[in-house]
Amino acid sequence: MTVDSWDDIRVALAVARTGTVSGAAADLGVHHATVIRRIDALEAALQARLFQRHPRGYALTEAGRTLLETADLTDQRFAQMAAQIAGSGQRIEGELIVTVIPELAHLVMPRLAALMTRHPDLHISYLTDVRLFRLASGEAHVAIRAGSRPTQPDYVVLSMGSIKQALFASQQYLDRHGPVLNLRDHRFALPGPEARNAPLMRWLEPRLEPRNIVLTANDADAREMVIRKGLAIGPLAADRSRGLIEVMSLPEWNGDLWIVTHVDLHRTPKVQAALAALRQPG
Repeated sequence: MTVDSWDDIRVALAVARTGTVSGAAADLGVHHATVIRRIDALEAALQARLFQRHPRGYALTEAGRTLLETADLTDQRFAQMAAQIAGSGQRIEGELIVTVIPELAHLVMPRLAALMTRHPDLHISYLTDVRLFRLASGEAHVAIRAGSRPTQPDYVVLSMGSIKQALFASQQYLDRHGPVLNLRDHRFALPGPEARNAPLMRWLEPRLEPRNIVLTANDADAREMVIRKGLAIGPLAADRSRGLIEVMSLPEWNGDLWIVTHVDLHRTPKVQAALAALRQPG
């Protein structure tokens, strides 16, 4: 004995609740003949009479009461489960993966901290890497990227403004080497190949010789230490430049920032909350 469809049991449950075929048909939005056919099929599959037919409607047999008591509980559990799933989709909680290009913590983290304060059940994974995380495969929910506007067709791209780039030096360095007038008279601590497409790095490349570069490092701590020791000048994020002197900055060095999400997740409450926080003025 097998029952091939939960729909047959739901039809029987509707008949039990209303007491009539017509009432069940109205509740389910189907023709009354469909109700009769499904009840007949269910009784045939169970090899038991579930209802006593009489002129005023359908009355449950003992076998019918046994089946429908369990079916009623199951239907209630399905309804509760559906409500929980729908509700969880509206709550701002769980993991939010944000991938950010390196050295933007001074700009991004205050905004994410405000988001975490408003939504204490949210857990943020903050990933910094020069590689592009794949949003389509779920590697990240939100990506902050720099440079030209991303053009993937299934991405939603929002502007996050631009970030200023400048060269910094210590007073000790300037006392020893003089003002920064001719770049080839100076020593530089620069990011590694991962930053080669940044506007500042593209601008510097034809203007420097290998002898001018005393340190190349993808570690911002290392570059900052060399600059603060007075051994070189170089670019630093705003939060690393305190106490140093800005020696050169050009508008064409500034880089555009973009917030990128995948179209499938863009409208979820969690991602929308993150976007609203990230687009707040710094």
